[in-house]
Amino acid sequence: LRDFGVGFSLTERVIDRPGQIRNLEVVETPLGIEVRMWLEPGAGAGLSERRRLQAGPTGCGLCGIDSLAEVARPPRPVAAALSLTPAQVQDALRALSGEQALNALTRAVHAAGYWSPQAGLVASREDVGRHNALDKLAGALALAGAVPPGAVVLTSRVSVEMVQKTAAVGAPILIAVSAPTALAVRTAEAAGITLVGVARDD
Repeated sequence: LRDFGVGFSLTERVIDRPGQIRNLEVVETPLGIEVRMWLEPGAGAGLSERRRLQAGPTGCGLCGIDSLAEVARPPRPVAAALSLTPAQVQDALRALSGEQALNALTRAVHAAGYWSPQAGLVASREDVGRHNALDKLAGALALAGAVPPGAVVLTSRVSVEMVQKTAAVGAPILIAVSAPTALAVRTAEAAGITLVGVARDD
């Protein structure tokens, strides 16, 4: 949940770096779990611009955003360069599959991983919501510090916000087992991200 709080704040542009979080607490309440954060003065200006009216959505990822301009916000250009062979794409998929412990038990959650040719699977996270899984991954990577150039690997379809979050991570390649939307393809092109959709064993 710490990874989720940090990652969501980064991918939604509430903060620019984890160091802007002064304090973070994970608090259990009778109704669920809250991640509470206190930011450095001046941080969080993006929160009012990208305000959401719902908490913890597991749906389309756009729920609660009250402006089409925010939906179509320009992605951050990805500066890192990386090329993968088809065999490396398969290696990345297999590596993520082997780390899906929760999905092995439930068959009901998504996973997001970060795979590098140099280091293999650097990190992976699972969640019932595909956006949450990617936000958790973004937080884990940010808290880990510098990581080698690599690919984000998803067990889900690719909608525009998944590309925007991948751009926030700085990954030059996005691999997904399902298909991208047309807007996701255009957004990936604008960000300089290579998008590999419907990546399966065949």
